[in-house]
Amino acid sequence: MIVGGGPGGMVLAYLLGRAGVPVTLLEAHHDFDRDFRGDSLHPYTLELLDRLGLAGELLRLPHHRARYFRLHTPAGPITPADYGKLRSRFAYVALMPQARFLDFLAAELERLPSAQVRTGAKVTDLLRDRDRRITGVRYRDGTGEHELAAGLVVGADGRFSRVRRAAGLTADSLGASTDLLWFRLPHLASDPPDAGVDLFFARNHYVGLLTGTAGWQVGYSLPKGGYPAARDAGVAPIRAAVAHLVPWLADRVHLLTDFSQTTMLSVDIASVRQWWQPGLLLIGDAAHVISPVGGNGILMAVQDAVVAANHLVPVLRAGRTVSAPVLAAVQAEREPAVRQVQAAQVRTEQRVAAARETGRPIGPPWLLKIVTALPGMRARSARANAYGPNPPVLAWPDHDPQSDAEIV
Repeated sequence: MIVGGGPGGMVLAYLLGRAGVPVTLLEAHHDFDRDFRGDSLHPYTLELLDRLGLAGELLRLPHHRARYFRLHTPAGPITPADYGKLRSRFAYVALMPQARFLDFLAAELERLPSAQVRTGAKVTDLLRDRDRRITGVRYRDGTGEHELAAGLVVGADGRFSRVRRAAGLTADSLGASTDLLWFRLPHLASDPPDAGVDLFFARNHYVGLLTGTAGWQVGYSLPKGGYPAARDAGVAPIRAAVAHLVPWLADRVHLLTDFSQTTMLSVDIASVRQWWQPGLLLIGDAAHVISPVGGNGILMAVQDAVVAANHLVPVLRAGRTVSAPVLAAVQAEREPAVRQVQAAQVRTEQRVAAARETGRPIGPPWLLKIVTALPGMRARSARANAYGPNPPVLAWPDHDPQSDAEIV
């Protein structure tokens, strides 16, 4: 059983169901349509879906292909990563509303005879046997309270995981100094065609920009805990900052009229010391909270799912109980990569905090412009972001991607 219908939970459910393992996915909401969730599908994820025969259909859905990751500083633009230099059929980051991606996976999952998705099913507690091994969940839906037994419960229910809390596990914060205020502005045909994943830096804040099928997602940085002061100041300072840093959006910032049009994302970087208990495994943000900077959250969750499937499928196919060493092996394989990503994010947060305290401009190190201009560095940086550290390989692909129709 998997609790949580985000990318990690959905991919793991599909991999288990595809392998013939009976699996039920419980999602607390009635649909997947929440705004300002991560929308970036990295080349690793697209290649995985291609191996499973799903990429062609997925990419027929509306999406934007971002070739570059750019930083815009007072000293000029920097392009750390050029995904077009990757040796891949998917030499870009696909920006697609996460709800569309999850709806697609849910539909594919429902086609598998051994899998099912139950939406509107809110987990309220864990079931345990006399030895304290977790044996299932208690959940509530529109018809009342229910209990559902399972040989293994996988908590994939995000940074505020109810499963983690019910298990008595805690996520230790590693430190974040920034919050993000998100809102949307319309996309016009005259906008720069190569804009896609961009950060614009000022002295005390930055503006993040993601393009997509529903217009521009604009993220305005706040110091940690700075939301009440920003709300009291109103949207005028935000409009002025966006118009100054991104001049080609100046003609539409007036459409942001009220704080009700914004969504505040409290940035965090955190990790659970042990991702498992007998009968329970945590993956994705339930096990390790990833900052949205760099768009690594979906990638890390999907890779958790691949590693979990590699270890779980042989055991579950054989009808055996998933032992503690198997669960520990999932964490042991994934934790070094997660720690590496989080360490880089913590360094970024520390640099931003130090800049705010000393009055220096917030922005990337000046040496970055020189380094990224060296031959091969943009490709190397793109590969590091596209695949993450030590990307796992699915152990049992059963589809030849070359038999796919042409990727659109």
